[in-house]
Amino acid sequence: MFISIILEAIPFVLLGVLLSALLQSFVSEQTIRRWIPSNPFLGIIFASLLGILFPICECGMIPVVRRLILKGMPVYVAVVFILTGPIINPIVFSATYLAFRNHPAMAYSRMGLAFAAAAVIGVLLYRFLKSNPLRNSKEHLSAQTSLEGHQHQGSKLTNLFVHASDEFFEMGKYLVFGSLMTALIQIFMHRESLVAVGQGPLSSHLFMMGFAYVLSLCSTSDAFVASSFQSTFSAGSLLTFLVIGPMLDFKSTLMLLAVFKTRFVLVLSMLVAITVLAGSLLWEVLG
Repeated sequence: MFISIILEAIPFVLLGVLLSALLQSFVSEQTIRRWIPSNPFLGIIFASLLGILFPICECGMIPVVRRLILKGMPVYVAVVFILTGPIINPIVFSATYLAFRNHPAMAYSRMGLAFAAAAVIGVLLYRFLKSNPLRNSKEHLSAQTSLEGHQHQGSKLTNLFVHASDEFFEMGKYLVFGSLMTALIQIFMHRESLVAVGQGPLSSHLFMMGFAYVLSLCSTSDAFVASSFQSTFSAGSLLTFLVIGPMLDFKSTLMLLAVFKTRFVLVLSMLVAITVLAGSLLWEVLG
């Protein structure tokens, strides 16, 4: 179980750190600022749709986003990208549509709820976040400046691999620990007891939220797990599972804690849980 989680996540972490290194070596702060609309609401929409261009799993999202913040991307825009990037992209949409081919509306609902929840969180962060939530941001900026100052001594390609290796080993230790804990939890929880839980209109959603957090599945494969519960759980609780998992799970929490301050991660986790739960309950009522 541990090896399967690692093997599933490592390619996306590698993709993430390579994109992060490319951003560091070839994209300037001025370019980042020009990309992002000055209007905060347009910036949130821009971040929500950025995953279409950069279809990165949540495992590889964190190093990319940290680099974007250091390059000048506003935190509220970066957080929206963290939340929507692993969901609103063509790979995940195709996987969800295939997994729920007998109920294709689930794929569209997953995209819609992810967009709505992230937009609400982005607006709240824009309105109320006043301080820099990055952990050790001064050290990262100092290291970045030092490396950029020595770029004339070596090729940009060399610097690219230096950045990529540093990011990979920093993110990788949290991924390994999170994967190990996730595997242990899955092994010692009986699947029969999982199926017997979650019959109530609210408890099924709460159970699926916890289930998604513990499983820590990749967003390209979690739809196939969710579809196996169609006969047991309500469609609304399955939607909760599909949206909350890529936004917030055990592995990504540890990786977020490596980048952001603990208080910010706790507040962000509560916002994600509340908005996704409220949105899926509303979707179930309206549906």
